[in-house]
Amino acid sequence: MATEEPAFTVVLGEDSFEVRDYPGLVAAEVSVSGTRDAAANAGFRLLAGYIFGGNTRRQSIAMTAPVVQERATGETIAMTAPVTQSGGAGAWVVRFMMPGKYTLDTLPTPNDARVRLVPLPPARYAVVRFSGLARPAEVERRTTTLRAFIERRGLRALGPPSLARYNPPWTPWFMRRNEVWIPIERV
Repeated sequence: MATEEPAFTVVLGEDSFEVRDYPGLVAAEVSVSGTRDAAANAGFRLLAGYIFGGNTRRQSIAMTAPVVQERATGETIAMTAPVTQSGGAGAWVVRFMMPGKYTLDTLPTPNDARVRLVPLPPARYAVVRFSGLARPAEVERRTTTLRAFIERRGLRALGPPSLARYNPPWTPWFMRRNEVWIPIERV
């Protein structure tokens, strides 16, 4: 059975780059601190608790892909849950998109107050796809190439980059699918 992914429309494609339009979505998210990997693991566990029944209805919600992670902004840093830090630490938002059949009104309330249900407005993203492990140096390299693509195409970035990971941890490294997303202005 395939894992649901949010629908999008490709506006522009060039090699491993795309410009995509996403509709409004609903996400469950948490704010955590630590290194990128420590925060991703801690955030994943909190969100998995919610979708595996840690909610007011004890309802299971299907897992979707990707798991999205970005540096927290000033407003989310205050809500950060502590994580053991091992260098390169920061505050992060980790997000699961909810299956398309749900709205904010139909989702059960999380039992853990650190899990927030948030509406995401329709948005346009510049995206670069890559396979393998999403190590910090590789994510930084891909972010730099995506920023160069945005500049070369005369596009305007509207926010920070996000890392989108599509595979469970047991997926062999060479089969993993990752993306860096940067929100851009609609022209």
